[in-house]
Formats: sequence, structure tokens, C-alpha cells
Amino acid sequence: MKNPMKYPVIDGVVAPEGHLEVLSRQEIAKLLDNSQTGLHQLFRNCALAVLASADYMDDGKALMEAYPNFDIRIVHRERGIKLELSNAPASAFVDGRMILGMREHLFAALRDILFTSTELALQDQRGEHDAVALTDLVFHILRNANVLQTDLAPNLVVCWGGHSISRTEYEYTKRVGYQMGLRELDICTGCGPGAMKGPMKGATIGHAKQRIGNGRYLGFTEPGIIAAESPNPIVNNLVILPDIEKRLEAFVRAGHVIVVFPGGVGTAEEILYLLGILLHPENHALPFPLIFTGPAESAAYFHQIDEFIGATLGPKAQALYTVIIDDPEQVARLCRAGTREVREYRKQHSDAYYFNWRLKIDTEFQRPFIPTHTSMRGLNLHRHQQPHQLAAQLRRAFSGVVAGNVKLQGIQEIERHGLFELHGDPEIMVQMDRLLSAFVEQSRMKLPGTQYKPCYRISH
Repeated sequence: MKNPMKYPVIDGVVAPEGHLEVLSRQEIAKLLDNSQTGLHQLFRNCALAVLASADYMDDGKALMEAYPNFDIRIVHRERGIKLELSNAPASAFVDGRMILGMREHLFAALRDILFTSTELALQDQRGEHDAVALTDLVFHILRNANVLQTDLAPNLVVCWGGHSISRTEYEYTKRVGYQMGLRELDICTGCGPGAMKGPMKGATIGHAKQRIGNGRYLGFTEPGIIAAESPNPIVNNLVILPDIEKRLEAFVRAGHVIVVFPGGVGTAEEILYLLGILLHPENHALPFPLIFTGPAESAAYFHQIDEFIGATLGPKAQALYTVIIDDPEQVARLCRAGTREVREYRKQHSDAYYFNWRLKIDTEFQRPFIPTHTSMRGLNLHRHQQPHQLAAQLRRAFSGVVAGNVKLQGIQEIERHGLFELHGDPEIMVQMDRLLSAFVEQSRMKLPGTQYKPCYRISH
């Protein structure tokens, strides 16, 4: 059986292994409910992204259109549950059996969606929406996913970067990952392809050479972007956070060092998020190693990023990171030294190795930003505010561009109402226009097989 887009499909039934064998009647009701308040559509979309990861699609709308008849249904039996799939991507199966890694990711999606919906409902009932409650939610999601390992010294390197990078840049991320693996460092990324896959792929070889059989390859994603960045097969612990803000907080709370590879507007959003947090006065003494790196051909990219940061956030922001070009061993050595520095600091301050509780994160970095034409026009992109506050606003602007590029809701918003409009301080707008134009010229915002069309309009 084939669907209208000529992608092979298959029907099947899969059961969980070791977890989620039993669901409550209320949980099953949520998953069967096709209304706006139910979880069925959310779980369907995430499940399709997981199962179609071998199809190498990075357009959420195109993915949904490629498998219009896909559906997934909970089958509740006396001895537990099973998932019944209709018109699922055939690439997720081998000889009629679902690939084990994809089955793990599928049930991870079910686990996180059910757990998060319950936690959010409890927060609403208690009226808890402050910074402490939002951080607790991130902690509970990671703990439930078995990410927080109390018996490990700090060794988790978070790697950010683009999902559609050049072959040279991708090979470089593998070389860096290999050097990290040799130094017994674990990897956490956004779980997708490109710069999110390369470091994991390299680390698997480094770990194998050091005879490390329990290397961690963590993937953090969220429902709005999973279709554009489907989980890569190396991820052995997938976590789906409820929104981009919780996803970003999970990275900085669980990680010990962050390495940024070349990317596009999504990578710029991540950089601004972290710089905004580190610029907060309460975080000035807290060690958080941050490294920008790429091959020689990416030097201009990082020069543009550095120039933008200097022109908008100032030299204090530029002092928070180190740029290393074409030197994987030096990157890995700094990562290893950074984890030791973090360990000593947390040991002195009696802070947990596995979760960065001391990091101050304001609610403006935690509350979901929904990119609409009204919210994008209303961003405060002016200089009369503290640098960490401006960084929060700039982060939201870039988040809106990401949504308009690849997220289904953002794409539909653009189709209905036209381009997002950004207004603010003329100098900041010039810098933003210059950076985004450079991304377009370098094909960093060009989706495979398409000519990039901006989803935004910048007013100078």
C-alpha cells in the first residue's frame, strides 16, 4: 500500500518494553480524544516525526502532507497496552518488525507527552507559574526520563548547531565528537541531523576506542520542531519537552559545557538565550564554559555572529565565549577542563552535579513565546534596557523566524496573514537584517529542494 506522495507505508502493532505497559483510563482517554484538549493529535504528530526519521525531511508541513493517512491508536488489553499503527512510514520497519531504536523513541514520546500533560494540569490547578515552578517542571520531566544520573561526575557536553550544514562542517562536528568521546565526555544535542548528529556519531567511535559501553547520547526536542528535526538513530535517550523554552532550559540545567557549531537562525536563538542568562548579574561568578567552533570555511560565520553580539549586547557578552576555528582537539581539551571547573565549583557550593540549580533564569526566558504577527510586532528591540533583557527580546525575534521557517503553526500563520514584521532601534534592526541576510546568502536558511523565501520583514 502506498500513499498519494509515493512514500511506502505499512500497518503494524507494537508493544513497549520495560515501561509504560499500563496506562490509566484517564491517560488513555486523553490519547483517544481528537478534540483541541486531547493529546491524540500531538502524539500522532510526534510519533510520525519519530517513525519518518529515515526519510530525511526537514519540513514539518511537508511531512504531514506526505503521510496524510497515518494514525496511531492505543489498544488497551488485560495485560497492558499496545500501539496500533495505520499507514506508518515503512522505513521504520525491517521485515515487518519495527526498528528497536525507533520503538524506544516512540514510547519515549508517549511517556513525555502523558507525563507533561499531567504536570502542567497540576501546575494550573495550583496556580504555580513562577520561575521556581517552571524550573521544577523541567527537573521533573528530565527525572522521569531518567536523564539525571546522580552517580556521574560532570561530563555532559551540549552541542548546538544547524540541521542543514555543509558536508565539510558536518565532518568537522564528527571530528570534534570523536575527540570528546576519547576524553570520556557524553553528548547532548537537539537530537536531529547535521550538527546534532555529527558529534554523537564521532563520540560513538571515541567511546568504542576507550571501551566505554554506556555512553550517553541525549536528545532534547519539542513538539513544534520535532517534525523538522526528527531524532537521529544514535540518540539513546530522547526527551520531548513541551515547548522551546523548556527545551532550552533543559539544555542549560543538565549540561556542563556548551559547544556551538555553525548553524542558522535557530542556532542564533540558542546563543542569545544562553548569553541572556549568563549576562544576568546573579550568574556572573558561575562557571559555564561556552565554545563556538567550526572548520576554516566557517570562520566568516562566527565573525558575523561575534560582530552581531558585540553591536547589540556589548563586549561583556563577547567575553562569555571562546571561538576556536579548525582545532577539534583544542575544543575537546577545553571541554574536559570546563567539566572539571564545573565539578569543583559545584562541590564547593554543595550543588548537584546533574542539574544546575544555582543558575538564575528569569521567567521571560521560561514562558512560552507564541510567534504571531501581533507578538512579533510588539517585541521590545530597543537599547533602553539591561543587556540580558535585550537578549531575551532578540531571542524571541529569532524564535519567530524559526517558527515561520519550519514549524507548522508558524508556516500556517505566514500563509494566512503574510510576513512577520520586526520593529525596533534602527541600529539593532540593521544588525539583525545584516545577520539574517548573511544566513540566506550562505544557504543557512534554505530548505533542501526549495528556494528560501523570508517569513519576516525588518523595518529600519
